[in-house]
Amino acid sequence: MMRDYTRTSLLILLMAFSLFSKAGAQGYHIEATVKGMRDSAFVIGHYNRNATQFVPKDTAKADANGKIVFEGKTPLPGGLYVILFPGAQKMIELIYSGKETNFAIEVDTVDMNGSMKITGSKENELFYNYRKELANGSKEMEALSRQNTPEAQARLRKIQEGFGTYRKKLLADNEGTFTAQLLKMSADPEIPAAPKLANGKTDSMWVFNYYKAHYWDAFDFADPRIVNTPFLEPKMERYFKNLVVQVPDSIIKDADLMVKKVSVNKDLKSWTVYYITNQYENPKTVGTEAVWVYMANKYYLSGEMGVSEEVKKRIAEKVTTMKDLLVNKTFPALTLTDPAGKKVSVQAIEANYTVLFFYAPTCGHCKEASPILKAFADKKKADGIKVMAISTEHNPEEWKTFVKTYHLEGLINGFDTLNQIDFNRKFDVVTTPTIYILDKNKKIIARKMPVEQIEDFLNYYQNKMARKL
Repeated sequence: MMRDYTRTSLLILLMAFSLFSKAGAQGYHIEATVKGMRDSAFVIGHYNRNATQFVPKDTAKADANGKIVFEGKTPLPGGLYVILFPGAQKMIELIYSGKETNFAIEVDTVDMNGSMKITGSKENELFYNYRKELANGSKEMEALSRQNTPEAQARLRKIQEGFGTYRKKLLADNEGTFTAQLLKMSADPEIPAAPKLANGKTDSMWVFNYYKAHYWDAFDFADPRIVNTPFLEPKMERYFKNLVVQVPDSIIKDADLMVKKVSVNKDLKSWTVYYITNQYENPKTVGTEAVWVYMANKYYLSGEMGVSEEVKKRIAEKVTTMKDLLVNKTFPALTLTDPAGKKVSVQAIEANYTVLFFYAPTCGHCKEASPILKAFADKKKADGIKVMAISTEHNPEEWKTFVKTYHLEGLINGFDTLNQIDFNRKFDVVTTPTIYILDKNKKIIARKMPVEQIEDFLNYYQNKMARKL
């Protein structure tokens, strides 16, 4: 029997083509024709958790017709991409889902949003249709907002409602696309009508609780592409800053819940733990350093986060220093020598409140802060508030000169005459000046506070204590 070699050869060719196509699909080929640009170098890359972090992935040069080709055999990670123009003055945003790896765009620099043409990418067609619709509505809304008439306000509401309807339909019709996911991630969760209280007013706590509970609904943390967008870090910052009560117990509870949410993605979990821990090492909110100690113990020193032994050692040393210097802890024993050679002890100071001012006589910021500190001490002396100024350096002449120059003789002045105290390790004085505020029982009520804020803080704290009586 004669074999059909023609058919067999065709089958082999088809198989080879199929294999070649699959191999080719593993890479990427993105063409961009930019009218008004030629013979210029462009960079393509993606965002990294926020709008300021950019990860370059490829470079290409435009030809005489403004055509640029980015291509490679290695797959690109999915995300929201940017083509940066020379000098980084302009850019083109693109959706790269990781599925559509071969597509082309054409754009005119005169109107990049309005002139955008897409070939071979449904994701980018959706993205730019949405942006065009948004831009068209925004222009009219801006003009109407300057007209203070009932007709203008009615038209404004109509445009807003119309765009809302358009957006909902686009998201519903394109469920499952990366573009729809990004649009949802960039917006706040929609809040249904809130129940009414007995007095007929809207239950604002219900609104807050619903908003917080659904804040992360649009984020698929198992999808690695979401890291390569500008939305993650701003949303995380807003969540912990505005939606979490700024006391250690509440922050720790939400921190653990957040880490649990993102744990489906190992890299995202590592970043989240790092982000939260870093926010509370030197926090903006008084008394929340306990969060750092908790995170360090639970996630780093436990071995859950894979860091080197050297890093673990440094973290352990910091934890050892900070654990006894947190708000609500009793300040550790500290005895020094005053300018007359007498012993002075923090624990022996009789005062309603004690302010500890750790400074270095050679420190410029300390010199600027000292007159403010003296004015505060003079003003509050009658209220049972005392200030102890503690030199962290060990030159006695510089210390005495500093006290005299800045007229601090009326304060309690302390000096380590035996040069035995490591103020960094023992009292977490990493920078100077460093301030602690203690109550009558020498319990820490504030730490690491700017000198300008001492009076306001103590006024607030005293009022708070008075309300509890």
